[in-house]
Formats: sequence, C-alpha cells, structure tokens
Amino acid sequence: MTEPTHRSGFACFVGRPNAGKSTLTNALVGQKIAIASSKPQTTRHAVRGIVTQDNGQLVLIDTPGLHKPRTLLGKRLNDLVYETWSEVDVVGVCLPCDQRIGPGDKFIINEIAKLKRRPTLVALATKTDLVSKERVLSHLVDVAAVAEELDIQWAEVIPCSATAGDQIDLVRETLISLLPEGPQYYPDGEITDEPTETLIAELIREAALEGVRDELPHSIAVMIDEIMPREDRPEDKPLTDVFATIVVERDSQKGIIIGHRGSRLKEIGTTAREQINRLLGTRVHLTLHVKVLKEWQRDAKYLNRLGF
Repeated sequence: MTEPTHRSGFACFVGRPNAGKSTLTNALVGQKIAIASSKPQTTRHAVRGIVTQDNGQLVLIDTPGLHKPRTLLGKRLNDLVYETWSEVDVVGVCLPCDQRIGPGDKFIINEIAKLKRRPTLVALATKTDLVSKERVLSHLVDVAAVAEELDIQWAEVIPCSATAGDQIDLVRETLISLLPEGPQYYPDGEITDEPTETLIAELIREAALEGVRDELPHSIAVMIDEIMPREDRPEDKPLTDVFATIVVERDSQKGIIIGHRGSRLKEIGTTAREQINRLLGTRVHLTLHVKVLKEWQRDAKYLNRLGF
C-alpha cells in the first residue's frame, strides 16, 4: 500500500480592484483574515491564510493589487506583488463575471507570463451570483479567448462566488491538487501567521474606509499603540483594551475622519470593535486617536515606522 500523496505550497489571487480576491481568500480559509473594500489598493500587506486538509496544506497569500504607483508606498506595494508572484506555486486570476475582461486584466496576466519561474495559472470567474447563467457562459468563452490571445494555458477554469459559497470547495480542491508534494508547514487549526496587532489594525482601517471618497482611502493608515487585558475583571468576563491611532496626511482629512463632534470616529470605533471582538473572542474596549503625518506615503521614514 502506498501512502496517499500530501501536497503543500503557496498560492495567491490576482485581479483588478474589487475583483473579489480578499473575499475569496476569507471564504477558503473559513474566517476573515483579509479586509475587503470597494476602494482600490485596499490590501497593503501580504496576508497569509492557511487551509489545512488531510490531503494537503494550501497557504494563500492575499497581496496588494498591481497598480501604477504615484507614491513611494505604491512602489513598495508593487515590489511586494512581484516578489510574491515569483515565489508562489499557483496564481488564481480573478476575472469577475459582472465585468468585461479588459486591458488591465491582460496586463496582469502578461506580467505573470514574463516571470522566469512561471506559476501555474488558474482562471477564476468570480461573482457568478451577480449575473445570469447565460452571462457566465459568455464570460467563460471570453476567458478561454484571453488564454489563446496571450499564449498562456489555464490549468483550470472555475466559475465561482465567494459571497454565495458557489463552487468554493472546488476552488479549494483544485488549488491543492496543483501544489507540489510536500510536508505540512503549519500546525492543524492555524489559519494565519499574521500578528494579532496587524489583523486588528487592518480591521480598524477597513471600518475607516467605509464611506470615504476621493484620495482619502490611500491616505489612511493605522498604528496599534497598545493591547492589554483590563485588570480586576472577573475571569468569566474578561475585557481587552486596544489603543490605536488612525494616521492621515492632512489636517482636512483628520476633520473628515473625526466627523461632526466626533460622530464619524465613533462610528468607525463601533464597527471595528464588533470585528475585533470576533477576532479575539473576548469583549474589547477600543480607544481611537487621529494623527496627521504629512505626506507619509512619500516619506521612507514614516513608511518604515508604519510597517511598509
């Protein structure tokens, strides 16, 4: 009797902004580890999500979207994307069914095709829940045509919806089947190797991104100042204090984040606290401050301080 093959390795999703990359990562992991927003360049860190099954272990790396950088931060994020692409075994190209395949999609696929060590490519026709079956079929024809046009080969083409849970099991099984044989890298039950501070900072930033317009989303960063259990609490009713600072680039942006008489900041705190409660599995008291670091996206010193 031969031992069943165990596969392990790394994969990432690519695609235009709002193509469903982070939502798909969260659906496969089974828990929220990557923030999702309709704003471009929401993802700023290479967050690792871990999927462990008897037949293999898939490490999903949720990367920033490739874009034309206007700042030093943008350049560093693009460098992170190319670095990740060159290291993963499989890349899932997210091509949402509710949008036509465009020049941006083709540019990304071409950039991956140029890599010396080209990963296996899987086409994921995401957001099937938003369109008719006829539209999905038409989109799949376009997906096949793109492969021919760009002279690449899809290992698999899978229509799916992370929101509706449609064919997520098939995506998971397919990605694992395309990994090389290898050992289990992470222990059972571990879903990410991201520090808790990073996950909390991202949840606060996600809450701050909701409802803001123009250039403000890019100007928002979050620093965790302190996380500590509240003393003198009953064992069955623990409370964790989280102190965080929302960073913006200009005084006018600070006013937008705080809102009239602090209303917006309070809203951000309420939304973020619910998510942090879930993450930590305990009640949280969240204290937020807003700070201006002028043009931090262009300043290497500030970028280093903020973890970029």
